[in-house]
Amino acid sequence: MLDAGRTEETLLEVNNIEVIYNHVILVLKGVSLSVPKGGITALLGGNGAGKTTTLKAISNLLHSERGEVTKGSITYRNEPIAELDPAALVKKGVIQVMEGRHCFEHLTVEENLLTGAYTRSGGQVSADLEMVYTYFPRLKERRKSQAGYTSGGEQQMVAIGRALMSKPECILLDEPSMGLAPQLVEEIFGIVKDLNEKEGATFLLAEQNTNVALRFAHYGYILESGRVVMDGPAAELRENPDVKEFYLGMSEEGRKSFRDVRSYRRRKRWLS
Repeated sequence: MLDAGRTEETLLEVNNIEVIYNHVILVLKGVSLSVPKGGITALLGGNGAGKTTTLKAISNLLHSERGEVTKGSITYRNEPIAELDPAALVKKGVIQVMEGRHCFEHLTVEENLLTGAYTRSGGQVSADLEMVYTYFPRLKERRKSQAGYTSGGEQQMVAIGRALMSKPECILLDEPSMGLAPQLVEEIFGIVKDLNEKEGATFLLAEQNTNVALRFAHYGYILESGRVVMDGPAAELRENPDVKEFYLGMSEEGRKSFRDVRSYRRRKRWLS
């Protein structure tokens, strides 16, 4: 057993992948990362760094956007998954919660949750629905409401709950804090932590909110312009002076706004 929730077993591995859109635009430039079983791994970086593209490369959703992995490999449980369609990947245990929630607005909260179990059958579905309601009691209160009339935080809960209904082992969570008030962000990440600790769910989460992500994750990778520029245990990244300055808005002189530090030149080792 490794420190900070990381185990010896690698569940998901991305090895030196490149992604090109429209046969021309190179977005990912040799990204590598490992997701250990039972861990929370954070993929960090600003808008346009390549976080969402990395998740879509894993979940095989690039083709719908005229993107493709042109180099490298992606394996799940030591098996290549590049040729699997997204539905087959879900059956294997990997599911992505998309940025922006993407709930079925005309369906009720409970109907949305049940769509996550479309690949399954049997009485266990009802038991899993109750499990989701245990983690998201607010959804039980709103289960008969149309999802389109629920709040942004409730829709994020629906999106995660719907993913849980497929009985995944690895959840790719894209920008879970987007558009949410700080209190709701803390609530969502607290539930992610509970699911990890109590249900053994493995998470790879892409997030711009570096501060909250590094408080809940075990390990982190920082992306810039399609490359991993730094990685390490979350506790170490939180204390790293470069991360403090460029992503947490702090330096040795004290707290700064991102507006003050965003134009600083990156140290040479960040670009190596």
